[in-house]
Amino acid sequence: MRRFLFSLLLAGLAMPAVAADPISITWKKTVLDRAFRSEGVSVADVNKDGKKDIITGEIWYEAPDWTPHEMQKPGDYGTGERGYSHVFAVFADDINGDGYPDAISIDFPGEPCFWLENPKGKPGHWKKHVLWHSACNETPLYVDLLGNGQKVLVMAFQPKGKKPDGNEGQMAYFTPKKGDPSDEWEMHPISEPSSPGKAIPGTMRYAHGLGVGDVNKDGRNDVICNAGWWEQPAGADGKTPWTWHAANLGDACADMFAHDVDGDGVNDILSTSAHKFGIWFHKQNAKPKPGQQPFEKVELYGRLVSETHAAHFVDIDGDGLKDLVTGKRWWSHGRSEPGSSWDARVYWFKATKEKDGFTSFLPQLIDDDSGVGTQFAIEDVDGDGKLDFVSSNKKGVRVILQVRK
Repeated sequence: MRRFLFSLLLAGLAMPAVAADPISITWKKTVLDRAFRSEGVSVADVNKDGKKDIITGEIWYEAPDWTPHEMQKPGDYGTGERGYSHVFAVFADDINGDGYPDAISIDFPGEPCFWLENPKGKPGHWKKHVLWHSACNETPLYVDLLGNGQKVLVMAFQPKGKKPDGNEGQMAYFTPKKGDPSDEWEMHPISEPSSPGKAIPGTMRYAHGLGVGDVNKDGRNDVICNAGWWEQPAGADGKTPWTWHAANLGDACADMFAHDVDGDGVNDILSTSAHKFGIWFHKQNAKPKPGQQPFEKVELYGRLVSETHAAHFVDIDGDGLKDLVTGKRWWSHGRSEPGSSWDARVYWFKATKEKDGFTSFLPQLIDDDSGVGTQFAIEDVDGDGKLDFVSSNKKGVRVILQVRK
């Protein structure tokens, strides 16, 4: 059976979304807003009433009735067919330590990014603080990079005073300034800065593909882009750039994950196409032969869904294996991209480990009229212990709850 599945995967054929699922997962969708508000979203208990709310960076929706409240003056982005929002990603955290969740808002690529201060129940817009003058790469991440329980913002940037679409980028992680989080955050280099004639991969304004994971299985998270990866050193000091390992990890992609897909004991790189068709992994060759690349592409799904501009790798069904969740970013560049007219589908890909250790990913449809943005959320929204799906994009804002029988 595994050989049959693997032959289909190598051929890039789409598996039907009807694979057997003994716990019978279904999904219940609620549309919060049909307007194009953002392409990023987050989940947090904004007003401390014990219920999780939805945050899009310009509006937050109060549970359980999803009453909208302005965080800042919302933009009018029309249908999004010929334009973009000013919120490409949103992350929630208590930045100033006052007990209330604030919001990190990534604006249009290359522009300054901000954190918005929760007014703690007071009326009016949230106070806006510039976090950093430039946010590049279309997949910024807010993760526990260093393994110390503290999330940091991982992204690229251009130097101050330079054009946003310049070629002088640098990869870094950012933390609030000690004693004054309202000031610009502290920059900690991951890469060297670009130099004349030597642009650092993954750091351009519209760069695609970024991930955090343990590529070499040394117990420390590394930072991945589609041209290679930066190795986190032991005792990272936040001042010294990390060691760079060049590798061809594919075309323009979205979130990237380190995972041993083929069960050979070394981690591969799982990723999806940001603007075309394709879901794949790059098999890592532990001991490449002379002339062999350190990573080799294996196509999983060639034409199942297009414009998969964001993804999560989480355990949806609670069986102990991480599943892939992704979907179509509706009209990512208007109607110009391959498959732009296809339904805005969202899938979770059930992970099944075979006897020889190979992991198959079988698509299960979540919804056929939603899609993802440049970033979306997988959270237990209703507090029932099951992970739910939340997204905001050119089709509006919605929550899709996981229901089991």
